[in-house]
Amino acid sequence: HFDLATKYLDLAEARHRELVEEGTSSWVEKQGLLVRGYRSEIDRSYQPFGLEIPESLDLTKPVPLLVWLHGRGDKITDLHFLERCATKSQAFGGFVSEQEDAIILHPFGRHCVGWKHAGEIDVFEAIQAVQRDYPIDPDRIALAGFSMGGAGAWHIGAHYRDHFCAVHAGAGFAETKEYLRLEPVDYPVDYEQTLWKVYDVPNYAMNLLNGPLLAYSGGEDKQKQAADLMARVLSEAYGHELRHVIGDGMGHKYNEESVAEIWDWLQQAWKRGRKLSSDPIQWETPTLRYPGYGAFRMKGLVEHWRGAEAQVSREEGSNRWKLKLDGVSAFQLSDAELAGAELVFDDGQRITVADPGFPIGSVSLVWKKDRWQFGEPGAISKRPGLQGPIDDAFLSRFIVVPPSEEPAQPKMARWVDFELAHFRSRWRALMRGEYLERVSEELDSGDLDEANLILWGDPESNPMLAEIVDRLPIEWEEGSFTFRGKRYSAEDKVPVFIFPNPINPRRYVVINSGLTFRENHDRTNSLQNPKLPDWAVVDLTQLPDGEAPGKIEASGFFDENWQ
Repeated sequence: HFDLATKYLDLAEARHRELVEEGTSSWVEKQGLLVRGYRSEIDRSYQPFGLEIPESLDLTKPVPLLVWLHGRGDKITDLHFLERCATKSQAFGGFVSEQEDAIILHPFGRHCVGWKHAGEIDVFEAIQAVQRDYPIDPDRIALAGFSMGGAGAWHIGAHYRDHFCAVHAGAGFAETKEYLRLEPVDYPVDYEQTLWKVYDVPNYAMNLLNGPLLAYSGGEDKQKQAADLMARVLSEAYGHELRHVIGDGMGHKYNEESVAEIWDWLQQAWKRGRKLSSDPIQWETPTLRYPGYGAFRMKGLVEHWRGAEAQVSREEGSNRWKLKLDGVSAFQLSDAELAGAELVFDDGQRITVADPGFPIGSVSLVWKKDRWQFGEPGAISKRPGLQGPIDDAFLSRFIVVPPSEEPAQPKMARWVDFELAHFRSRWRALMRGEYLERVSEELDSGDLDEANLILWGDPESNPMLAEIVDRLPIEWEEGSFTFRGKRYSAEDKVPVFIFPNPINPRRYVVINSGLTFRENHDRTNSLQNPKLPDWAVVDLTQLPDGEAPGKIEASGFFDENWQ
């Protein structure tokens, strides 16, 4: 595809020349089909996105935004993505090319990871980039996608429901087990089944009810399975009838009649807009990675992966809030008028927020001594953005810190060399970027403040690890290490875990691991889930392969206090 490469290198050169020589960026003022980009906070890589801006759309006032998530394309390149964005309307199979209602954003999503991991964050970074240059109405942003993009719309819509005034999922998988038709004999180890809960949408189905939701399937498409499953879940658990548009006789694509119905639904959703302050909130989650909606945020769970639920509402015409919580150990309530508010819990407890004579914007409460009290969770506890598992460290800025010297144990030294090279290659190929990498001696205070540290080796070979090892849940000795109460030989065992960074507990430190899903899991996006929990011990007598970094000798999750 040399001609395609030449075309976009020429475009890049022309834009660069205009910036340097004229100090302008004329493409920002253009309407129509555009390719643009932003710089990711995760790895500082440049990521593309496409825009469809109707020529007739009035950009002197706030406008709606449709975020369109593309389908799987693992046999094409980033260049093909740019070409599609620059040459044709893609949303809804091209049936809305003449629409005049909204800007349509096409995030890249790190290409082909099911809109998970960094691909999930890419959606929001692309939205923010568009908001910097165009007058997007934050209350009229809708999320939609088809195929792999439909899968992304299901889980991103359920995880971040308060970001969108409407969610539309077209023909995309919604969970792992039924989609892959797994029988019990085929199930993976227990902790991997637990980790399905990160992205399996039925665990977050309640969240989708906080606003308009619509699914589409071709009548003859096997991917209709996902919408049927979600319709069953929503009906059985919540008595909700999923609006499901079905294209008669269609396979894995839209038809014009269905798109017309869906677009009318979108227009109505944009007209209503997003309402966060007055509507009742209902939220469920098995992890604090996705803590809440609007005014309500969980800050602690009784037990991760067991599941937690919240129903929160404010009585009309009063400052009385009703809260029904299950599995929640701490939460925050935010509103402009909390001074003097009364919080009424379903167990009968009532708490009044003092009125100091000035506005109170938020209050935090913890479950302590069998009752709710004002306060915060403990300093070292699982909380939003600091709850694991290992892969969670790669959803925000991270820096890889290789050993400064070769580890003394030959097997470990060889394994670290291989796994580091594997992670570099994997991030480049799968996440379409070059991650930040620095040896311990190059780290500065800004790195420690802003980034998760991914440390490789042992205390003898990695000075950064040596600096913090006495505050980590592991003891290294010459030739061995003790972890989780058991002693292991360092000759053929390696510890792998995630933990709050003792130097900066707002960030993670990860020991000896990159992304935990590997090449064999790329055959379907439904398998690109975390494959290791918070910690593991790897036996090096089994070589790394497309499934695992070696034999998993032991593994598990830390508790809510990182114990």
